[in-house]
Amino acid sequence: MDHPGGNWDLGADGNVVIDELAVCFEFDSATPEFELELLDQDQRLTAKESIELFQASSGGEHWRSSNHLDRHHNVPWEFCGYRGAIDGQPIEGKRAMPVLHARGGTQSLSIGVPNFWQNFPAAISASGKTVKLSLLPAQSPGGHELQGGEQKTFEFYVAVDGDSAKESMRDLVRDGSRRIKDEAAARKLKPLAYLSPDAADPKNDLHDPRYEALVNLAIEGEDSFFAKREKIDEYGWRHFGDIWGDHEAVFHQGDSPLISHYNNQYDCTLGFGIQYLRSGDKRWLDLMMPMADHAWDIDTYHTDQDKLLYNGGLFWHTYHYADAHTSTHRSYPKQLRVHQSFDGGNELSDLGDTGDKLAKTYQIGGGPAAAHNYNTGWMLAYRLTGKERYKEAAINAADYVMRIDDGSQTPFRWLSRSDTGYSTCSSEGYYGPGRASGNSTHALLTGHELTGDRKYLDRAAKLMRRTVHPKQDLDALDLLNAELRWFYTMYLQALTRYVDYKLSLGETDDDFRYGVACLRHYARWMAEHERPTLSEPDKLQYPTETWAAQDLRKWQVLEHAARYECDPQHREKMWEKAEFFYHYCIDYLTESPTKSLCRPVVLVLNFGWQRPWYLDHRDQPAFDQPIDDDFGQPMTFVPQREIAIRRFKRLVVAGGLVGFLLVALLVVFLVASG
Repeated sequence: MDHPGGNWDLGADGNVVIDELAVCFEFDSATPEFELELLDQDQRLTAKESIELFQASSGGEHWRSSNHLDRHHNVPWEFCGYRGAIDGQPIEGKRAMPVLHARGGTQSLSIGVPNFWQNFPAAISASGKTVKLSLLPAQSPGGHELQGGEQKTFEFYVAVDGDSAKESMRDLVRDGSRRIKDEAAARKLKPLAYLSPDAADPKNDLHDPRYEALVNLAIEGEDSFFAKREKIDEYGWRHFGDIWGDHEAVFHQGDSPLISHYNNQYDCTLGFGIQYLRSGDKRWLDLMMPMADHAWDIDTYHTDQDKLLYNGGLFWHTYHYADAHTSTHRSYPKQLRVHQSFDGGNELSDLGDTGDKLAKTYQIGGGPAAAHNYNTGWMLAYRLTGKERYKEAAINAADYVMRIDDGSQTPFRWLSRSDTGYSTCSSEGYYGPGRASGNSTHALLTGHELTGDRKYLDRAAKLMRRTVHPKQDLDALDLLNAELRWFYTMYLQALTRYVDYKLSLGETDDDFRYGVACLRHYARWMAEHERPTLSEPDKLQYPTETWAAQDLRKWQVLEHAARYECDPQHREKMWEKAEFFYHYCIDYLTESPTKSLCRPVVLVLNFGWQRPWYLDHRDQPAFDQPIDDDFGQPMTFVPQREIAIRRFKRLVVAGGLVGFLLVALLVVFLVASG
């Protein structure tokens, strides 16, 4: 896709406009008669000649939301809901859930489409000997714009020559995203080792009703994620499955909602799946599976023809506190170059050096990067459903980590073949513990768990050794500067998963011991120095409830690290600090009027559910042996670009010196000749 200035908008070069995408079935014997079932209304309509149904828009209250702006900056939908005809007699409604049956002579055909209206526009029709399912229908004005590197997967069911299949067809369509193949296989995944099946049961002694209430904000109440869908009409074939990032709209002062897309940030796919396994409530699947589909089809950049860092990557969520406009899910709309607004919050100039550094991160263009690369939820979706596309998505994200670090694929390869550093670069010039190194490690571990290919586990170990060290000067890393280093706990969470995974494989080798030593080093420091981020609101640009939700990461790191601590006194300090953070975070969020915003809820979904298991197994440490290995001294990672530039400068200097010597020799020769 053409993205001048790092902006990603409809109407760009590389996009294609599709007039119609349809699947047609032809009867080869008698002309059939037709029956249309509308399962949402428990209604059956019969026709002898023709049936047509066109779902033009979502049928919701906000069907003309600016979420649906096209490349011409218009919302093209012409009416609310669906319209059609049965033998020429008009029908209409809001949200169709259709199953079409046709019978002619000895032949019969049934077609069912789960999430039909949710993935509008869509149409289904039959006349003569033809039955047609239009996944991208010709009736839509202006066509359907598919962006470069974007794809869309549609699912539908077909039953041929079998009336007995009708009831099964109805169930398939009604179930939508709820069909599960192997829940037992999902529960065996390594990241779910701390899942207590009865933790959500009020009869469990370790049940925390405060936590459960925060979790259930996602599926219950006036501000659930289902309600958020309705508020900005997060429907249509490009949007369905994503979540409205309403936390980005809290300072918005316009009349209509600010449109912000979440793009699977913090792996909400995984969080939804975990909560389903905890509760058995299938509403979680109604959020999980559409997000898994959406993040793979729309939010992943399916190309190998762009920049190394972009190819195959996952696009970021919409730019902070800005409207998506015509960028749909491509993070950076070109409108930012006309209007960039940060309403509310503290001025960057009031944050000193931190504000100056933050200003550099607020670029108005960019693309996929390792800091936004989440794939463990796809692995869970694959285990639950058996659908290969989720496995493909998860492995792609693991391969992405490998690809972007490959120095042989950049223009600097002629001067250096070293790692680019892209997989651990969380901010400009920073390669320490952060969101990039954390997400890259998670992605690699998922890749290894799915494939068994050693390259992923070996790369995770390599990233660990360049990211953390058992003797690092943690004060020098400025870890308490939340605006610049809040994400260091993201890597430590990945590190806890790494040592767990190695231990589960029976690999207590040098890499395992190095990881445990690093975990102890950081956790001991955290037990002494960490405090709630919101305890210093004047040092934050936006002191919101999200910081309290992010502090749940500190709880998990400390609680988990205690399982690998060999010193009883340090272990007790970790437990004490962990308990402090857990109760502080849950209490703060419980009392917060903005607790139901998207980002804090997603964070709670992913962190906190492990607590009952931790508390119930405190007397069973994972690894409590002393580690006295000599791991040497910390080394500063130098990325390929920096090495190449240094070498280029040396070549220039050397070339200049050689040139000077040649000129000098020529002068001497000429003087001697004269």
